[in-house]
Amino acid sequence: MCRELKREPTWVAAIRLAMLEGRVDTESVIEEANLIPGRERTVRDVLTTMDERGVLNAVGEDTYLPGEVLLNSDRFDLDFENASDGGAHRWKSSV
Repeated sequence: MCRELKREPTWVAAIRLAMLEGRVDTESVIEEANLIPGRERTVRDVLTTMDERGVLNAVGEDTYLPGEVLLNSDRFDLDFENASDGGAHRWKSSV
């Protein structure tokens, strides 16, 4: 994230919306990522690429749902025994 402008990459915002809201479109990504006006074409390009790679699944002209890559990602029961101690991926599970 760009701390000074409180913006994050488009793909991060798209994944967050897909997983939390279950739906993604250009306008929602622009709002979530706090992008400046005029970035619609860039966001559409990113969403199209994510669709081509299976991260998102296009269901309309500008509407996407979580794709197979996100739905089948192994985000549960992960083993972090060999993970870096200083990595940003380390967290404590409450379960």
